[in-house]
Amino acid sequence: MDDREWLAERFEEHRGRLRAVAYRMLGSVSEADDAVQEAWLRLSRAGADGVGNLGAWLTTVVARVCLNVLRSREHRREEPYAAHVPDPVVGPESGLDPEHEAVLADAVGLALLVVLETLSPAERLAFVLHDMFAVPFEEIGSMIERSPEAARQLASRARRRVRGRAPVPDPDPARQRDVVNAFFAAARGGDFEGLGAVLDPEVVLRSDAGAGSRLSTVLSGARTVAAQAVTFGRLSPFARPVLVNGAAGVVVVANGRPLSVMAFTVAGGRIAAIDVLADQDRLSALDLGVLEAGPEWGKHYLRT
Repeated sequence: MDDREWLAERFEEHRGRLRAVAYRMLGSVSEADDAVQEAWLRLSRAGADGVGNLGAWLTTVVARVCLNVLRSREHRREEPYAAHVPDPVVGPESGLDPEHEAVLADAVGLALLVVLETLSPAERLAFVLHDMFAVPFEEIGSMIERSPEAARQLASRARRRVRGRAPVPDPDPARQRDVVNAFFAAARGGDFEGLGAVLDPEVVLRSDAGAGSRLSTVLSGARTVAAQAVTFGRLSPFARPVLVNGAAGVVVVANGRPLSVMAFTVAGGRIAAIDVLADQDRLSALDLGVLEAGPEWGKHYLRT
């Protein structure tokens, strides 16, 4: 084995963690992969001589690449895009494959990623690295050219915002699925009492059909979301059960083509958030080949 092959093997040992860091930082699967690839290019050019802790070195490289991406987004974005839904990680109900498990690790839901996108780049880096990956504040501070105490304050500020806005999902996948089933059944039947039983009073529906689309919207409150339920009822014959970021969700498929991915955050036995990605350009770029992964995927989610 030559030096490059040895280096490649060492890098592969860390790839899963690096993708997980980048996905949480960017909320984009493709950009996360680009950040990891950039880390490999830098390692292959520089080599590992003098690197005492390769994992920490690679994490620093990926974090700095992601930080630059986030800062570039801030410069490009003229107005906040409230309806933006981060890239979902979709898998069959039987469980995510090992590669997707590595990306999600502790199952970061879309509702949490939405909140992370409201943080400043430095806040997001500090929160993700410290609270999700236990990176010391000394290392975080050096990445953003601030003191460890300043990095600690950034993470603390981000933590308060996340706790106040990101619902904590119920841990039981079967219970999540029961609630989602009940939602679609009530929506299909126009049962507003049933919808009221499964929707949290403060539920938020976020639908992302692409920037500038009239179908991109954010709705809040059980009554408002329930009023739109007839749309979901019409979709129910085409909805197939999936895991979206490790939680109950559906992919709406018609004529073999995915029309949307719907993620549900079930907290306290009720739906606290619904995040819908219906942007056809982004859907086509996602890895949804898992739709062909087993016989259960050929069945409709709810029978008519």
